[in-house]
Amino acid sequence: MSPLLFYDVGKEYVMLENANLPVTDLKGVGAKTGASFQKLEIETLQDLLWHFPRDYMRFEEPVKVADTRAGEECAVRIRLKTVSEVRYVRNLKILTVTGEDDTGQMELTFFNQAFLKKVLFAGKTYIFRGIIEIRGGGNAPQLRKMKAPRMFHEEDYRALAGQLQSIYPLTKGLTSKQISKAAAAGLKTASWLPDCFSERFLQESHLPSQEAAIRGIHFPQDEEEAQRARRRLAFEEFFFFLLLLRKNKELTESEANAFPMIETADPGRFIEGLPFRLTAGQKKAWKQILSDLTGDRCMNRLIQGDVGSGKTVVALLALLLAAANGYQGALMAPTEVLAAQHFQTVSEYIRSYGLCLRPVLLVGSMTAAEKRKAYEQIAEGSANLVIGTHALIQEKVQYHKLALVVTDEQHRFGVRQRQALAGKGLQPHILVMSATPIPRTLAIVLYGDLQITAIHDRPAERLPIKNCVVGDAYHPTAYKFIADQVSQGRQAYVICPQVSANEEAEDSELENVEEYCEKLRSVLPPSIRTEYLHGRMRPADKNRIMDAFSRRDIDVLVSTTVIEVGINVPNATVMMVENAERFGLAQLHQLRGRVGRGEHQSYCIFFTSKEDEKTRKRLEILEKSNDGFEIAQEDLRLRGPGELFGVRQSGEFAFRIADIYADADLLTLAGEEADRLLKDDPRLTKPEHQRLREEAAQYQKNSISFRSI
Repeated sequence: MSPLLFYDVGKEYVMLENANLPVTDLKGVGAKTGASFQKLEIETLQDLLWHFPRDYMRFEEPVKVADTRAGEECAVRIRLKTVSEVRYVRNLKILTVTGEDDTGQMELTFFNQAFLKKVLFAGKTYIFRGIIEIRGGGNAPQLRKMKAPRMFHEEDYRALAGQLQSIYPLTKGLTSKQISKAAAAGLKTASWLPDCFSERFLQESHLPSQEAAIRGIHFPQDEEEAQRARRRLAFEEFFFFLLLLRKNKELTESEANAFPMIETADPGRFIEGLPFRLTAGQKKAWKQILSDLTGDRCMNRLIQGDVGSGKTVVALLALLLAAANGYQGALMAPTEVLAAQHFQTVSEYIRSYGLCLRPVLLVGSMTAAEKRKAYEQIAEGSANLVIGTHALIQEKVQYHKLALVVTDEQHRFGVRQRQALAGKGLQPHILVMSATPIPRTLAIVLYGDLQITAIHDRPAERLPIKNCVVGDAYHPTAYKFIADQVSQGRQAYVICPQVSANEEAEDSELENVEEYCEKLRSVLPPSIRTEYLHGRMRPADKNRIMDAFSRRDIDVLVSTTVIEVGINVPNATVMMVENAERFGLAQLHQLRGRVGRGEHQSYCIFFTSKEDEKTRKRLEILEKSNDGFEIAQEDLRLRGPGELFGVRQSGEFAFRIADIYADADLLTLAGEEADRLLKDDPRLTKPEHQRLREEAAQYQKNSISFRSI
């Protein structure tokens, strides 16, 4: 059986006959707009049509000012009182207007829309739609505000009543209206290939065709059509993901143990010397791994453990056993900073306990001379533990006797990675560590190619994190608390959902790292060193910032979710998250896992401007529990398939549109259908399965989980 699964279909298959049509060939898309599309990795017709909305704007009946609630998105009918002059603040043009209805007053702020100065007039009535902020309260009068609302004339708003308008992920230079217009032109041009699923299956599963789903996701007539479209596309994504997992499992289960090991005294001596006792979960995990490594078949195991559960110590025991048997091991981390931290930790263990490990670090930023020296040590076997990033499986790396590969956090070691090592004549044992808290019923489906070991308990010396969910009025207290922690020698993270104020026009009310960093520099004492970090920075700059934070050269790090994996700073004791309602609970728990890693008490502060009961109920789960598995179960229970779009996902299972929690029923259905098809036609060679085979090949090429990392 070819380890490349469905790649021998002869050519690259796509969903449309004219899939590779450049977007600039569409009516209304010129060179300038095309350049903006490229920033979103949209170059072809297929790229455009598979760039799905992240939500929809709904045009409901306007509400009275007095009836609005903080955090609520709504429309209000306002009679303007004043229109200010345009103010210039750094790169922003700010226009502020005030207005009222018969129940109260409201202030509206517009960013980089100076033209509105010429079309908004005092005394006129307009409809504004946006997210409500409420300032004041208690002894002070309340002031209701909207930032970056959309403005409508009465007759225009009436014409839109009952419709859904797509809101897309954006970049500077593009609006949702432009993407929607291009998608409409693309749908007129698209020439569809036959659906990969049979009409009978789609009818039995209550799923629309792919063409109907793509049309429905961009331009739904109502909520029901949008939901049907999203479910079909979510099912499709799950199906091909699981189909390839099943094939991966088929390959790995047949592999004999090419590096049989015998139990030595080294791991036991290491355990006895540790200043803490292994938990029951760690002991169980080590026992199962030991059985794998000394057994007849090649190990392909997942350690699923909550943040701080001690997975790395268990993995180190396995690497130590490999070294004691004369083999090499590799530990792959998601970032250079975390790889360097692993190298430092292992080096300290070697000095303290005399371990038989001889580690070498291999990361992309090393000089050519440093890499050559590392390559030599790896090839001759003088290094029996290689710690690094994806550089570990590049062509230039020639191993002596690589018997075990441990992958940390979000790296998936799939078919392509196995093939890369198989090409070197290697079939090593694979151990994957994941802190993604997934209920076991879903984990069995998602990790179908792996044996699963779960560690549920936490080391006794770890102090539980103290949590609170608060509103905007708590900010001054939070800033003082951060300053107090820094004065005691601690550090803090502050998480914002956006990079800059210009990131998305529709999301201008969200906090962003660039402006928030400046705000903190102005409100915190001058002695506190504050920097920002986000995913758009150059890799070298990201590594420099994370390394500086690790060395305590930065006190407060303002960041996007780029820090949710790949950084370990035990001295950090505060995690503050702005606009917490914008994130899924599992992601918030992952972020929280960046603190509570040392001896000091840690704290997590979740800010939300939304006051509705549903938001409060979701976030209170984090306030009450530090158990990632319990949180995942509650997230699954609360969200359910009724939500049109899951709140931002992250990590290993950040599907384009599917959501492992909200779409649990589709995940199960996809797994059952993949199993049924492979049982009936393992190679999908039957004529009726040709389109499935083609799309599986396309998915495998495009998927981050199955392409070479």
